[in-house]
Amino acid sequence: MPTGARQDPLTNFRYQIEIEGLVVGGFSEVSGVQAELETEDYREGGVNGYVHKLVKASKVPNLTFKRGLTSSDTLWTWFQAAKNGQITRRSGSVIMVDAAGEEQWRWNFTNAFPVKWTGPDLKSDSGSVAFESIELVHNGFSKDG
Repeated sequence: MPTGARQDPLTNFRYQIEIEGLVVGGFSEVSGVQAELETEDYREGGVNGYVHKLVKASKVPNLTFKRGLTSSDTLWTWFQAAKNGQITRRSGSVIMVDAAGEEQWRWNFTNAFPVKWTGPDLKSDSGSVAFESIELVHNGFSKDG
């Protein structure tokens, strides 16, 4: 009996970051790609077997991008401008690609701006890579692909 096309899971390490149409890859970690619905309990008189769950709002956490520190100061400059009151909102995408490099999933975030920049832990006794991270607030995201 023939079966459908094989659907292998995507690997976690194949992704790209795109901001305003430009791939700005090189990030080693992305967190905050999640969404949640907040609910409110509503107890109906005479109904004792369950409590109604009504949707109040959706919420999304901040997105955090982490990468090895390079000579590019683009993330630092964007954060510094925001800190000085020059908020530049940018939209972008987190893109999952398969082993062949073909796009499989795309989460588009909107109107993001940085609220936190973290530099490397400076330790003279360590030969590890220096990392920076940027945390972005955003107005939610949608899924394409």
